[in-house]
Formats: sequence, structure tokens, C-alpha cells
Amino acid sequence: MGITRRAAIAAVSLLSAVSLAACGGSASNSATGAASGAASASASGGAGKATGELKVLAAASLKASFTEIGTQLEKDNPGLHVTFDFQGSQTLVSSLSEGNAADVLATADEPTMNKAVEQKLVGERTEFATNVPTLVVPKGNPANVKGIDSSLDNAKLVVCVETAPCGNAAKELAKAYNVTLNPVSEEQKVTDVRTKVESGEADAGVVYKTDAVAAKDKVDEVTIDNKGVVNHYPIAQTAKPSNPEAAQVFINAITSKSGQEILAKYGFGKPGDAGSASAGASSSAGGAATASTGASTGASAAPSQASTAEGTSGPETDKPTAETTAP
Repeated sequence: MGITRRAAIAAVSLLSAVSLAACGGSASNSATGAASGAASASASGGAGKATGELKVLAAASLKASFTEIGTQLEKDNPGLHVTFDFQGSQTLVSSLSEGNAADVLATADEPTMNKAVEQKLVGERTEFATNVPTLVVPKGNPANVKGIDSSLDNAKLVVCVETAPCGNAAKELAKAYNVTLNPVSEEQKVTDVRTKVESGEADAGVVYKTDAVAAKDKVDEVTIDNKGVVNHYPIAQTAKPSNPEAAQVFINAITSKSGQEILAKYGFGKPGDAGSASAGASSSAGGAATASTGASTGASAAPSQASTAEGTSGPETDKPTAETTAP
């Protein structure tokens, strides 16, 4: 009887030990699996975690690059549908203040984003790219424009309105060269300036480096010193996004290594870049976004291809705010 009791106790103890070991192993495996899953999600930039509708308001100059990134993001996130509205930055902020619903805002300069911040239209922002002003002319340069100088006196020059980032950049450029520009027209967005030069309606236009890259087969770029005039591009979730998870996934994609490579391909500079001395020189970009944004800049799966773009065509109408030094 005593032996039987002792054997029973030993058996129970053995079973308990085996059970505890199994539980411990299970917990360990579970933790490992969770960590592995989290690492995978982080590495993929949230791929597979974003679904539903996502609306992005972006400066006109971002059309080609954002469309490509958005398309790749949709491929990486089945069930996600990204739409864009590409306008001048000042127009986008005005539309937000008037009740236009959107999840993300990306502007062509900090001053314009500051207006959105002051009105509490957006949350934390992150700088993700830079751009510099340059001068383009129709193929063959029929008016023989040499630069930001007296060669523009008898030329039909087109710029953006001063309230647009691209218009402000033109103003700062003229100030740096100590010249007075006398444009025959001022456009709401930079893409409209570029279009007038492409068609030959204008002899010259002050646009972004990215516009010169986009229209290289239709215009010639006149190499100029940008005199330290640089536009810094910030991105942020809106104050009341309808799809905050997808908004963050999109921002992560823009600031990821792959997203930065796509932006560089279209002529954008790195975030925080002071800009090349010669706007005619090709700019390099890549690298992670710097800045302060509540949005995590965790690099994730970088998207890469054209996305469904709704809204206007072409490069942006925003005007870069000429920030003379890299902020």
C-alpha cells in the first residue's frame, strides 16, 4: 500500500514536470513567433496590414513618385485602395480647412505645412524630401536664355503665383540674384508653368528640378546656381484620418529606403539636404527621412510603382518655399 502510494505520488510529480516543461516550451515558442511576426511586419513596412480606402493630398510635383509608391503599396496590401489629389500645396491646405476629407497631407514646403499645423488640420509631420528651383526653356532655347539674368528681359517668362511654394522659390531666387523678374503670367501650380514652356507658349519658366527631370524630352534645362534656395517637403496624417492605420503605412513607405530611392529617381533630394549648388546637376536622394513626426518613420516595405492617381495630372503646382539653408 505504501509502495503503491509512493509510486502514485512519483507519477503525479513526473506528469507535472512534463506538463510544466511543455507549457514553458509553448510560451517560449509563442513569444518567439510573435517577435518574428512583428519583425516581419516591420521589415515589410506594414505590408498586409493596411486595408480600405486611403486618400492622400499631395503637392503636384509629387505626382509621378507618389503614384509609383502608391501602386506598389496596393500590391503589398491586398484590400487597400489609394487615391490621390495632386494640387498646389496652398490649394490643398485650403481644401482641408474647408472640410475636404483626407488621411495624409504632403506639401512642397514647410511654411505651407505650418499653416495646416496652425489650423490644427494635421498631426506631427516628417520631412521626406527636398527640391530646388531651376530654369527650363523650350527645346533648342529659341529665346537664347542664359540664366537668371538680363537674358530674361525680352523673354516670355512664366512663374508660379507667389503664394505657391514654387512661386515663393522663384521670388527668393530673384532676390538671391539681385534681379527683378517680369513674368508674362503667374500660374497656380508648377505643372502649369512647365506645360507653357513645353508648348512654346513661354520662352522660359522657373520650375523645380523634378519638373526638368520629368520633361527632359520636351524642354531644355538651363544650368543655374540655386543660391541655397531649397524646398523641404513634409508629410503628415491629417487631424481626423478615416484610415489612420493605412495612413501610417503610407508614410512609412515614403520614408523607407525603397520610397526614398523612387523619389531620388524623379529628381528629389534627401530630407534635410541643402541642395546642390548647381540646379542643373542631377540631384541624388535616398536615405531616410529625418524629422519630427509623430508618424513613425520606421522603414518598411518600400513600395514602388504607379498607383491609382486621382486628381490632376502632372507635377505639382506647389511652390517650393525657398528656404535658403537646409533647415
